[in-house]
Amino acid sequence: MLDVAKAAHVSVATVSAVINGSAPVSPELRNRIEQAIGLIGYKRNAIARSLKLGTTRTVGLMVADITNPFFTDVVAVIQDVLHRAGYAVMLCCNDEDVALQDEQIALLIDRSVDGLIIAPAGDDETLKRMIASANLPTVLIDRLCDGIDTDAVVLDNRRAVQDATIYMLGLGHRRIGYISGSLDTSTGRERLAGYRAALEAAGLPCEEDLIRIGNFREKDAYTAALQLLTSPERPTAIFSANNLMVIGVMKAIRDIGLRCPDDVSVASFDDFPWADVFQPHLTTIAQPVQAIGEQAAQLVLDRLSGASPEAPRRLVLKGRLVIRDSCRPVGSLAPRAIA
Repeated sequence: MLDVAKAAHVSVATVSAVINGSAPVSPELRNRIEQAIGLIGYKRNAIARSLKLGTTRTVGLMVADITNPFFTDVVAVIQDVLHRAGYAVMLCCNDEDVALQDEQIALLIDRSVDGLIIAPAGDDETLKRMIASANLPTVLIDRLCDGIDTDAVVLDNRRAVQDATIYMLGLGHRRIGYISGSLDTSTGRERLAGYRAALEAAGLPCEEDLIRIGNFREKDAYTAALQLLTSPERPTAIFSANNLMVIGVMKAIRDIGLRCPDDVSVASFDDFPWADVFQPHLTTIAQPVQAIGEQAAQLVLDRLSGASPEAPRRLVLKGRLVIRDSCRPVGSLAPRAIA
Protein backbone atom coordinates (compact mmCIF):
# COMPACT_ATOMS: atom_id res chain seq x y z
CA MET A 1 0.00 0.00 0.00
CA LEU A 2 2.95 2.32 0.69
CA ASP A 3 4.26 1.66 -2.84
CA VAL A 4 0.83 2.42 -4.32
CA ALA A 5 0.62 5.63 -2.27
CA LYS A 6 4.03 6.77 -3.53
CA ALA A 7 3.18 5.98 -7.15
CA ALA A 8 -0.17 7.81 -6.94
CA HIS A 9 1.21 10.69 -4.86
CA VAL A 10 -1.41 10.22 -2.15
CA SER A 11 -1.42 9.12 1.46
CA VAL A 12 -1.59 5.49 2.58
CA ALA A 13 -4.91 6.35 4.25
CA THR A 14 -6.37 7.37 0.89
CA VAL A 15 -5.18 4.12 -0.69
CA SER A 16 -6.76 2.20 2.17
CA ALA A 17 -10.03 4.09 1.69
CA VAL A 18 -10.17 3.02 -1.97
CA ILE A 19 -9.19 -0.60 -1.36
CA ASN A 20 -11.43 -1.16 1.66
CA GLY A 21 -14.24 1.24 0.78
CA SER A 22 -13.86 2.77 4.23
CA ALA A 23 -14.24 6.43 3.22
CA PRO A 24 -15.37 8.47 0.21
CA VAL A 25 -12.67 9.34 -2.33
CA SER A 26 -12.96 11.69 -5.30
CA PRO A 27 -13.20 10.11 -8.76
CA GLU A 28 -9.90 11.72 -9.79
CA LEU A 29 -7.98 10.28 -6.82
CA ARG A 30 -9.69 6.88 -7.14
CA ASN A 31 -8.68 6.69 -10.81
CA ARG A 32 -5.09 7.64 -9.97
CA ILE A 33 -4.88 5.00 -7.24
CA GLU A 34 -6.42 2.29 -9.42
CA GLN A 35 -3.88 3.04 -12.16
CA ALA A 36 -1.06 2.76 -9.63
CA ILE A 37 -2.45 -0.54 -8.37
CA GLY A 38 -2.49 -1.90 -11.93
CA LEU A 39 1.03 -0.62 -12.62
CA ILE A 40 2.56 -2.08 -9.48
CA GLY A 41 0.47 -5.27 -9.52
CA TYR A 42 -0.67 -4.86 -5.92
CA LYS A 43 -2.89 -7.61 -4.49
CA ARG A 44 -4.44 -7.43 -1.07
CA ASN A 45 -3.18 -10.19 1.29
CA ALA A 46 -6.38 -11.69 2.66
CA ILE A 47 -4.58 -13.62 5.44
CA ALA A 48 -2.73 -10.54 6.67
CA ARG A 49 -5.91 -8.50 6.49
CA SER A 50 -7.87 -11.08 8.49
CA LEU A 51 -5.16 -11.16 11.18
CA LYS A 52 -5.26 -7.39 11.47
CA LEU A 53 -9.03 -7.01 11.45
CA GLY A 54 -9.90 -10.21 13.34
CA THR A 55 -12.31 -11.37 10.63
CA THR A 56 -12.02 -13.40 7.42
CA ARG A 57 -15.37 -12.22 6.00
CA THR A 58 -16.04 -15.91 5.33
CA VAL A 59 -18.91 -18.17 6.42
CA GLY A 60 -18.49 -21.94 6.50
CA LEU A 61 -21.42 -23.79 4.89
CA MET A 62 -21.80 -27.55 5.25
CA VAL A 63 -24.61 -29.48 3.52
CA ALA A 64 -25.56 -33.12 3.72
CA ASP A 65 -25.48 -34.08 0.03
CA ILE A 66 -24.27 -31.73 -2.69
CA THR A 67 -25.82 -33.98 -5.39
CA ASN A 68 -29.29 -33.32 -3.95
CA PRO A 69 -31.00 -30.49 -5.89
CA PHE A 70 -32.57 -29.22 -2.67
CA PHE A 71 -29.19 -28.53 -1.11
CA THR A 72 -27.62 -27.09 -4.27
CA ASP A 73 -30.53 -24.66 -4.58
CA VAL A 74 -30.22 -23.61 -0.93
CA VAL A 75 -26.45 -23.14 -1.33
CA ALA A 76 -27.02 -20.83 -4.32
CA VAL A 77 -29.41 -18.63 -2.33
CA ILE A 78 -27.15 -18.48 0.75
CA GLN A 79 -24.11 -17.62 -1.34
CA ASP A 80 -25.99 -14.83 -3.11
CA VAL A 81 -27.18 -13.22 0.13
CA LEU A 82 -23.77 -13.46 1.81
CA HIS A 83 -21.95 -12.19 -1.27
CA ARG A 84 -24.12 -9.09 -1.34
CA ALA A 85 -23.22 -8.54 2.33
CA GLY A 86 -19.49 -8.80 1.56
CA TYR A 87 -18.93 -12.37 2.75
CA ALA A 88 -17.46 -15.35 0.92
CA VAL A 89 -18.67 -18.93 1.41
CA MET A 90 -16.46 -21.92 2.15
CA LEU A 91 -18.54 -24.97 1.14
CA CYS A 92 -18.24 -28.52 2.48
CA CYS A 93 -20.40 -31.64 2.11
CA ASN A 94 -20.62 -34.25 4.88
CA ASP A 95 -22.15 -36.84 2.49
CA GLU A 96 -24.43 -38.04 5.32
CA ASP A 97 -21.27 -39.26 7.12
CA VAL A 98 -20.77 -38.20 10.76
CA ALA A 99 -17.02 -38.86 10.75
CA LEU A 100 -16.52 -36.78 7.61
CA GLN A 101 -18.74 -34.10 9.11
CA ASP A 102 -16.48 -33.81 12.15
CA GLU A 103 -13.37 -33.50 9.98
CA GLN A 104 -14.92 -30.76 7.88
CA ILE A 105 -16.25 -28.73 10.79
CA ALA A 106 -12.76 -28.87 12.33
CA LEU A 107 -11.34 -27.68 9.00
CA LEU A 108 -13.78 -24.76 8.77
CA ILE A 109 -13.02 -23.68 12.33
CA ASP A 110 -9.28 -24.02 11.67
CA ARG A 111 -9.68 -21.73 8.65
CA SER A 112 -11.08 -19.07 11.00
CA VAL A 113 -14.50 -18.70 9.38
CA ASP A 114 -16.62 -16.02 11.03
CA GLY A 115 -19.76 -18.16 11.22
CA LEU A 116 -21.23 -21.54 10.35
CA ILE A 117 -24.35 -22.73 8.51
CA ILE A 118 -24.80 -26.49 8.88
CA ALA A 119 -27.14 -29.23 7.69
CA PRO A 120 -25.99 -31.90 10.18
CA ALA A 121 -25.62 -35.56 9.28
CA GLY A 122 -26.97 -36.67 12.66
CA ASP A 123 -27.00 -36.14 16.42
CA ASP A 124 -23.23 -36.26 16.87
CA GLU A 125 -21.56 -35.59 20.23
CA THR A 126 -18.31 -34.45 18.61
CA LEU A 127 -20.16 -31.88 16.51
CA LYS A 128 -21.88 -30.55 19.63
CA ARG A 129 -18.55 -30.15 21.44
CA MET A 130 -16.85 -28.43 18.51
CA ILE A 131 -19.66 -25.94 18.00
CA ALA A 132 -19.80 -25.17 21.72
CA SER A 133 -16.03 -24.64 21.99
CA ALA A 134 -15.72 -22.63 18.76
CA ASN A 135 -18.29 -20.10 20.02
CA LEU A 136 -19.11 -18.97 16.47
CA PRO A 137 -22.45 -17.70 15.17
CA THR A 138 -24.06 -20.94 13.96
CA VAL A 139 -27.27 -21.65 12.07
CA LEU A 140 -28.70 -25.12 11.47
CA ILE A 141 -30.65 -25.62 8.24
CA ASP A 142 -33.06 -28.38 7.22
CA ARG A 143 -32.18 -30.48 10.25
CA LEU A 144 -31.95 -29.98 14.00
CA CYS A 145 -29.46 -31.64 16.30
CA ASP A 146 -30.31 -32.53 19.89
CA GLY A 147 -28.04 -30.66 22.26
CA ILE A 148 -27.18 -27.81 19.88
CA ASP A 149 -29.12 -24.78 21.04
CA THR A 150 -28.59 -22.34 18.21
CA ASP A 151 -30.43 -20.47 15.46
CA ALA A 152 -32.15 -22.73 12.94
CA VAL A 153 -34.29 -22.67 9.80
CA VAL A 154 -36.29 -25.85 9.27
CA LEU A 155 -39.50 -27.09 7.70
CA ASP A 156 -42.54 -28.42 9.51
CA ASN A 157 -41.70 -31.88 8.17
CA ARG A 158 -44.26 -33.75 10.21
CA ARG A 159 -47.16 -31.59 9.01
CA ALA A 160 -46.01 -31.72 5.38
CA VAL A 161 -45.85 -35.53 5.24
CA GLN A 162 -49.07 -35.83 7.19
CA ASP A 163 -50.81 -33.66 4.59
CA ALA A 164 -49.42 -35.72 1.71
CA THR A 165 -50.43 -39.00 3.35
CA ILE A 166 -53.93 -37.64 4.03
CA TYR A 167 -54.16 -36.75 0.34
CA MET A 168 -53.26 -40.33 -0.65
CA LEU A 169 -55.72 -41.72 1.89
CA GLY A 170 -58.35 -39.46 0.36
CA LEU A 171 -57.77 -41.22 -2.96
CA GLY A 172 -58.75 -44.48 -1.28
CA HIS A 173 -55.28 -45.89 -0.62
CA ARG A 174 -55.07 -47.95 2.55
CA ARG A 175 -51.77 -49.75 1.98
CA ILE A 176 -49.30 -46.91 1.55
CA GLY A 177 -45.66 -47.89 1.50
CA TYR A 178 -43.26 -45.45 3.12
CA ILE A 179 -39.59 -45.14 2.22
CA SER A 180 -37.86 -43.24 4.99
CA GLY A 181 -34.68 -41.25 5.17
CA SER A 182 -32.10 -41.99 7.84
CA LEU A 183 -33.65 -42.04 11.29
CA ASP A 184 -30.40 -40.64 12.67
CA THR A 185 -31.59 -37.26 11.34
CA SER A 186 -34.39 -35.08 12.66
CA THR A 187 -35.91 -34.89 9.17
CA GLY A 188 -36.00 -38.67 8.89
CA ARG A 189 -37.73 -39.02 12.24
CA GLU A 190 -40.18 -36.13 11.78
CA ARG A 191 -41.30 -37.17 8.31
CA LEU A 192 -41.95 -40.73 9.45
CA ALA A 193 -43.90 -39.32 12.41
CA GLY A 194 -46.08 -37.39 9.95
CA TYR A 195 -46.87 -40.59 8.04
CA ARG A 196 -47.79 -42.39 11.27
CA ALA A 197 -49.91 -39.46 12.46
CA ALA A 198 -51.97 -39.44 9.24
CA LEU A 199 -52.73 -43.16 9.53
CA GLU A 200 -53.65 -42.78 13.20
CA ALA A 201 -55.96 -39.85 12.42
CA ALA A 202 -57.68 -42.02 9.80
CA GLY A 203 -58.13 -44.85 12.31
CA LEU A 204 -55.77 -47.13 10.40
CA PRO A 205 -53.00 -49.29 11.87
CA CYS A 206 -49.42 -48.45 10.92
CA GLU A 207 -48.12 -51.66 9.37
CA GLU A 208 -44.38 -51.82 10.02
CA ASP A 209 -43.81 -54.06 7.01
CA LEU A 210 -44.87 -51.12 4.79
CA ILE A 211 -42.00 -48.99 6.12
CA ARG A 212 -38.50 -49.30 4.62
CA ILE A 213 -35.36 -47.25 5.22
CA GLY A 214 -33.87 -45.63 2.12
CA ASN A 215 -31.27 -43.42 3.90
CA PHE A 216 -32.02 -40.49 1.56
CA ARG A 217 -30.15 -42.43 -1.16
CA GLU A 218 -31.35 -43.48 -4.61
CA LYS A 219 -29.72 -46.91 -4.46
CA ASP A 220 -31.07 -47.77 -1.00
CA ALA A 221 -34.53 -46.56 -1.99
CA TYR A 222 -34.44 -48.73 -5.11
CA THR A 223 -33.82 -51.81 -2.95
CA ALA A 224 -36.48 -50.74 -0.46
CA ALA A 225 -39.05 -50.20 -3.22
CA LEU A 226 -38.34 -53.63 -4.71
CA GLN A 227 -38.99 -55.19 -1.30
CA LEU A 228 -42.34 -53.43 -1.04
CA LEU A 229 -43.44 -54.10 -4.61
CA THR A 230 -42.59 -57.81 -4.54
CA SER A 231 -44.27 -58.48 -1.19
CA PRO A 232 -47.35 -60.77 -1.17
CA GLU A 233 -49.63 -57.77 -0.60
CA ARG A 234 -47.89 -54.95 -2.36
CA PRO A 235 -48.90 -51.38 -1.51
CA THR A 236 -51.16 -49.45 -3.85
CA ALA A 237 -49.14 -46.29 -3.19
CA ILE A 238 -45.62 -45.34 -2.07
CA PHE A 239 -44.42 -42.15 -0.42
CA SER A 240 -40.72 -41.31 -0.74
CA ALA A 241 -39.21 -39.09 1.97
CA ASN A 242 -36.94 -37.16 -0.41
CA ASN A 243 -36.29 -36.42 -4.07
CA LEU A 244 -33.28 -38.69 -4.63
CA MET A 245 -35.11 -41.69 -3.22
CA VAL A 246 -38.10 -41.19 -5.50
CA ILE A 247 -35.80 -41.74 -8.47
CA GLY A 248 -34.94 -45.16 -7.01
CA VAL A 249 -38.65 -45.84 -6.48
CA MET A 250 -39.53 -45.01 -10.08
CA LYS A 251 -36.69 -47.19 -11.39
CA ALA A 252 -37.88 -50.12 -9.27
CA ILE A 253 -41.44 -49.74 -10.57
CA ARG A 254 -40.16 -49.74 -14.14
CA ASP A 255 -37.71 -52.62 -13.67
CA ILE A 256 -40.30 -55.07 -12.38
CA GLY A 257 -42.78 -54.22 -15.13
CA LEU A 258 -45.25 -52.09 -13.22
CA ARG A 259 -46.55 -48.66 -14.16
CA CYS A 260 -47.13 -45.48 -12.20
CA PRO A 261 -49.88 -44.52 -11.47
CA ASP A 262 -51.72 -47.41 -13.20
CA ASP A 263 -50.35 -50.03 -10.79
CA VAL A 264 -48.93 -47.95 -7.96
CA SER A 265 -49.30 -44.28 -7.04
CA VAL A 266 -46.19 -42.33 -5.99
CA ALA A 267 -45.62 -39.09 -4.09
CA SER A 268 -42.39 -37.59 -2.79
CA PHE A 269 -40.93 -35.05 -0.43
CA ASP A 270 -39.02 -32.24 -2.20
CA ASP A 271 -40.03 -30.69 -5.45
CA PHE A 272 -37.24 -30.48 -8.02
CA PRO A 273 -36.79 -29.12 -11.55
CA TRP A 274 -37.64 -32.33 -13.39
CA ALA A 275 -40.60 -33.41 -11.22
CA ASP A 276 -42.97 -32.11 -13.89
CA VAL A 277 -40.85 -33.65 -16.66
CA PHE A 278 -41.10 -37.20 -15.29
CA GLN A 279 -43.76 -39.38 -16.86
CA PRO A 280 -46.05 -39.22 -15.04
CA HIS A 281 -45.49 -35.77 -13.57
CA LEU A 282 -44.69 -36.31 -9.89
CA THR A 283 -46.81 -35.23 -6.95
CA THR A 284 -44.41 -33.68 -4.44
CA ILE A 285 -44.03 -31.58 -1.31
CA ALA A 286 -42.29 -28.35 -2.29
CA GLN A 287 -40.01 -26.69 0.24
CA PRO A 288 -39.63 -22.87 0.24
CA VAL A 289 -35.99 -23.08 -0.85
CA GLN A 290 -35.59 -19.34 -1.43
CA ALA A 291 -36.91 -18.50 2.04
CA ILE A 292 -34.79 -21.19 3.71
CA GLY A 293 -31.58 -19.88 2.14
CA GLU A 294 -32.37 -16.21 2.67
CA GLN A 295 -33.38 -16.60 6.28
CA ALA A 296 -30.43 -18.85 7.16
CA ALA A 297 -28.00 -16.32 5.67
CA GLN A 298 -29.74 -13.42 7.41
CA LEU A 299 -29.65 -15.17 10.77
CA VAL A 300 -25.90 -15.62 10.61
CA LEU A 301 -25.43 -12.03 9.37
CA ASP A 302 -27.53 -10.75 12.27
CA ARG A 303 -25.35 -12.67 14.71
CA LEU A 304 -22.17 -11.35 13.09
CA SER A 305 -23.43 -7.77 13.32
CA GLY A 306 -24.71 -8.14 16.87
CA ALA A 307 -28.28 -7.45 15.77
CA SER A 308 -29.77 -10.71 17.09
CA PRO A 309 -31.50 -11.26 20.42
CA GLU A 310 -29.51 -13.32 22.89
CA ALA A 311 -31.86 -16.32 22.72
CA PRO A 312 -31.55 -18.59 19.67
CA ARG A 313 -34.23 -18.20 17.01
CA ARG A 314 -35.90 -21.20 15.37
CA LEU A 315 -37.79 -20.46 12.16
CA VAL A 316 -40.23 -23.21 11.11
CA LEU A 317 -41.50 -22.88 7.55
CA LYS A 318 -44.34 -24.69 5.79
CA GLY A 319 -44.19 -27.09 2.86
CA ARG A 320 -46.66 -27.05 -0.02
CA LEU A 321 -48.28 -30.12 -1.58
CA VAL A 322 -47.97 -29.94 -5.38
CA ILE A 323 -50.52 -32.30 -6.92
CA ARG A 324 -49.64 -33.64 -10.37
CA ASP A 325 -50.30 -36.94 -12.14
CA SER A 326 -48.48 -39.68 -10.20
CA CYS A 327 -51.32 -40.49 -7.79
CA ARG A 328 -54.61 -42.04 -8.86
CA PRO A 329 -57.76 -43.06 -6.93
CA VAL A 330 -57.77 -46.70 -5.91
CA GLY A 331 -61.04 -47.36 -7.73
CA SER A 332 -59.39 -46.49 -11.06
CA LEU A 333 -56.48 -48.91 -10.56
CA ALA A 334 -56.43 -52.14 -12.47
CA PRO A 335 -54.13 -54.45 -10.44
CA ARG A 336 -51.75 -56.47 -12.59
CA ALA A 337 -49.35 -59.22 -11.76
CA ILE A 338 -45.65 -58.45 -12.06
CA ALA A 339 -44.39 -59.54 -15.45
